[in-house]
Amino acid sequence: MFSIFLDTISDLWASSGFASLEWQNVAMIFISFIFMYLAIKHKFEPLLLLPIAFGMLLTNLPLAGMYHPELWELDPEGHVNFGKVIANGGLLDFLYIGVKLQIYPALIFLGIGCMTDFAPLIANPKSFLLGAAAQAGIFLTFIGAAALGFNANEAGSIAIIGGADGPTAIYVSSQLLNGDYKVSIGTIALAAYTYMALVPLIQPPIMRLLTTKKERCIKMAQLRSVSKTEKIIFPIAVTIIIALLVPSAAPLVGMLMLGNLFKESGVVERLCKTAQNELMNIITIFLGISVGATTVAKNVISLDFAKVIVLGVIAFGVGTASGVLFGKVMCVATGGKVNPLIGSAGVSAVPMAARQSQKVGAEADPTNFLLMHAMGPNVAGVIGSAVAAGVLLSIIPH
Repeated sequence: MFSIFLDTISDLWASSGFASLEWQNVAMIFISFIFMYLAIKHKFEPLLLLPIAFGMLLTNLPLAGMYHPELWELDPEGHVNFGKVIANGGLLDFLYIGVKLQIYPALIFLGIGCMTDFAPLIANPKSFLLGAAAQAGIFLTFIGAAALGFNANEAGSIAIIGGADGPTAIYVSSQLLNGDYKVSIGTIALAAYTYMALVPLIQPPIMRLLTTKKERCIKMAQLRSVSKTEKIIFPIAVTIIIALLVPSAAPLVGMLMLGNLFKESGVVERLCKTAQNELMNIITIFLGISVGATTVAKNVISLDFAKVIVLGVIAFGVGTASGVLFGKVMCVATGGKVNPLIGSAGVSAVPMAARQSQKVGAEADPTNFLLMHAMGPNVAGVIGSAVAAGVLLSIIPH
């Protein structure tokens, strides 16, 4: 009788996750705890970092059967067998379908569009140039990543971190990282959202280094009032122009502008509220937990992930510096009417980057109010990062 009891206990242990627990699993679970701590204690992008961290925890629990990397391997024709995923997948596999089909990032952009006011950009169209200049970090990092041994698909996925736009980073990497690569969608997302959360630490030193106190004290003229007609025409015009210039950017820009048209038209208030609240919250949960599921040990506990982290901060720093330097050019070209600090807001971390422009400007002169001026480049950066994503997808085979 006692031997039967021992055999039963032995069988239970052998079939439990404890028996299959390896040091890599333990390390990844510990890393997930760190990201949970950062999200909860320090509020580092908690809306996405917390579900990503919990997805990381779930995927590294042995025998849980919630996510199966082998199901996402490409067939001989280079495609994912979704029938196999549906027949054999777990919960996180099903949720991850929305990432692989680029559904979640586009819907996130719909919600962002409903919450974004493009009036500062419409009032000062020159802000488009600052938003474009800040994307230089993406393309310079692409070159740097390639020089470090990453192939084009990996380099493109790493470079898009410089846009400081999490959904865009996920959108690009989900298309470029179809196969066995040294980095995963999850690691790209982790780096992107980590640096978005660190905007207040990364940007100000670069802004102070590249500007003089005199430049930081420049006061800009009040923005003109923007009519409702202009606000309605803007999203339609931007969609047409960008979709024709860079077709690969159409899904993100189109959904962003649809959301903004919902907001500015004033006739679909119910749809606007749903897109920016209920739908946005649901998709955020699905996106975060399914992206976190891809952070298996081999993709995180590696030298390549350390390179991604370093390249990510370089991309973000170069993007910030490029915006500020182009702001200095505009300052000279306009006879001192543009404060170079607003160029740093050209990265698309809305509204955090714009707030840093205001903060650093106010340090030099407490009566200087740059927030609304910085929002122009900031929302231009959202459009710019989507266009940069489209360019990468156009030039990199996938």
